[in-house]
Parts: sequence; structure tokens; C-alpha cells
Amino acid sequence: MAANNTKKRLVTSIHNLTAEQQAEVKALYPLGFSEVMQRIDKPDGTFFCVVPYETEDTYYLVKIDVKVDDGQEDENDGYYDEDDLKGADELADAADEPSDDDF
Repeated sequence: MAANNTKKRLVTSIHNLTAEQQAEVKALYPLGFSEVMQRIDKPDGTFFCVVPYETEDTYYLVKIDVKVDDGQEDENDGYYDEDDLKGADELADAADEPSDDDF
């Protein structure tokens, strides 16, 4: 016979939890959330990510803020073309020349 489950079920942001609860969630997942995170799709096409968290009387799905890589490069993301690096041409030319180690 199945046990009667009377725990509340809530979806909430991690920011809405008490400081103690936030610490418990972080302690529950010391290596991060990536292995347990679930994506919840909303009818409008957007989504949010949650991790499970349980207290004595409540099951929580805790919303976690995530940064989504949309595949577009930021204008200033630290990437430099070969032409942007000073001395890149000289380094490339030097790599093409044989060295004493090549013989």
C-alpha cells in the first residue's frame, strides 16, 4: 500500500529561500547543479532550470539562474584574430623556417 504523501510541492527561486535554506541547497550539491538540473519549458517558449530540494514538509523545485550560450559571439569576448596580435606574422614565419632540431 502506498504511503500518503502530504508534503507541499513548490516552485521557487533560490533567492526566495532563507539564507539557511540556500546554504542547504549549496551543501546538497557541492560539485554544482549541472548533474541534477532540470529544464522546465513554459508554454510561451521560454524556459527555466530547477534543482530538487526537500525539507521535512516540502518538496521544492528551486529555480537556478543560468546563462545560456546562444552561439553568438560577444563583441568584446577576448577573441583576437591572428592579425590583431602584434608579432603574429613574425611568429608564423619563424615557425615555417627549419630549425637545427629538424636535422
